[in-house]
Amino acid sequence: MVDFKDIIANEIYDEALGLTLEEIRNLIEIPADEKMGDYAFPCFRLAKALRKAPQMIAADIAARVSGNEAFAKVENVNAYVNFFIDRAFFAGQVVTEVADKGAAYGRSDEGKGRKVIVEYSSPNIAKPFHIGHIRSTVIGNALYKLYDAVGFDVVRINHLGDYGTQFGKMIVAYRKWGSEEELAKDPIKTLLKYYTRFHKEAKEDPSLEDEARETFVRLEAGEPEEVELWKKFRELSLTEFNRVYDMLGITFDSYAGESFYSDKMPRFIQELKDKGLLIQSQGAQIVDLEEYGMSPAMITKSDGSSLYVTRDIAAAVYRKEHYDFYKCIYVVASQQNLHFKQWKKVLELMGYEWQKDCIHVPFGLVSLSDGDDIKMMSTREGTVVFLEDVLNTAVEKTAEIMREKQTQGVDIDTVSKEVGIGAVIFQELSNNRIKDYVFSWDKVLNFDGETGPYVQYTHARASSVLRNASEADLAAIRGGNFDWSYLESDSAYALVKLLYRVPEVVLEAADKYEPSILTRHLVDIAQSFNKFYHDEHILVDDENEKLAKLALVSASRTVIANCLGLLGIKAPERM
Repeated sequence: MVDFKDIIANEIYDEALGLTLEEIRNLIEIPADEKMGDYAFPCFRLAKALRKAPQMIAADIAARVSGNEAFAKVENVNAYVNFFIDRAFFAGQVVTEVADKGAAYGRSDEGKGRKVIVEYSSPNIAKPFHIGHIRSTVIGNALYKLYDAVGFDVVRINHLGDYGTQFGKMIVAYRKWGSEEELAKDPIKTLLKYYTRFHKEAKEDPSLEDEARETFVRLEAGEPEEVELWKKFRELSLTEFNRVYDMLGITFDSYAGESFYSDKMPRFIQELKDKGLLIQSQGAQIVDLEEYGMSPAMITKSDGSSLYVTRDIAAAVYRKEHYDFYKCIYVVASQQNLHFKQWKKVLELMGYEWQKDCIHVPFGLVSLSDGDDIKMMSTREGTVVFLEDVLNTAVEKTAEIMREKQTQGVDIDTVSKEVGIGAVIFQELSNNRIKDYVFSWDKVLNFDGETGPYVQYTHARASSVLRNASEADLAAIRGGNFDWSYLESDSAYALVKLLYRVPEVVLEAADKYEPSILTRHLVDIAQSFNKFYHDEHILVDDENEKLAKLALVSASRTVIANCLGLLGIKAPERM
């Protein structure tokens, strides 16, 4: 793609200016007011070297660089040289490149030869996969897709919560009140019922808590009966989880959860001892972090069982040794900020300098529209909203809307899944990830607002325009060079500018671990396309005008589909 900053820098460059090409490029600005041009170059820094007033320097440069085909006009205003892009030239460059690259438009090789790990979703086995898990799941999947799009070799890890004292509780509950037949019928809801009962019973009989701790210690020690039950719970849970992942179109390269590192932890406990970092505290073993302004990091409990910090140390070192990652990204809620600070500090004290490449990507809470905070949902109390139920409801509500609108010629079953599930994903990714937000059905499924259905409908609208064109027209736009002057209107130019910025936006979203940057840009594209659609007659009699406009419609459809794909959302042809 043509880089206008590079063109401007090369036009301006002169040894007498005392600036390198890169320095000139970095000085180029995008004016807030479009009337001042598409790009502007300030001349203040040149005054000393040239011994001239900045206004005079700007006038000299403007006179010298005028004439490049990329610009319709170059003029100086006070100390600035303002560059106005030639709209026809620009449209031709952008639309042609989108056509040439197709599904690859927006992708780059920025990360070539480097490996990135993204850890996300990571639900606890034997517990409900509830709506609170959706943020980690879809933000993590979008980050995987963004890093893949900019050329990194990405490993997707679902670090399952499949270890810890809660499994001692689950095993105790199952032994006391469990039924094999009941478990096989509805595994997760049945295990939730047992887990809820355990906590109610433990309030009356605290000895159950001791029994659960002892059971987990036996599990860590590899006692066959405990291990067999744990494996059963894990397999049943994965079957349930994968049904939800299939609905979301999400897969993983590894399901290595906490249990995978159970035999690797003794190495690091010994290493902490050898380095003088481990101290005894009331029977437990800790790393004192008081001088760093943090509470102690507990490595083992008084009964010898392991904790999150220990398992995360083992996991991080294993991943570095096994994958030699450039970055290891952890998509985990902001409530765990202290845990990640403690854990990274322990790694640093152990001498692992690469801990700086372990990136915690936190996110805020989602609450229901009736004000019930998801954080307040309790697995112990059995008060949860299952994610699968939310997705199924989204599909059902979408199908109802489509039937009410009397949608013709559409496979409602297929499209309602694509739109309903896409709407939930888009809602999650349209919010700045660190902010809390309220989940609202009215907003999620709105076909007119800044939502997933609105963007998908825009894609379907572009597809409809192309379906209404003739086969000859479609063949022509696949390989032609057109009279791009028909795309000089304000609405066409605004749309072309947004399409042009997509590769830069994809890179920015990856760099900042912020899918909402791409989501907001995609909404802008959809709004701009719809303005172009309403302002312009596309299938006109004039062949040259029609082909140029159809080429822009086709490019827009391609870019919208590509961007939706990077968010993990389908792009229906009809709605």
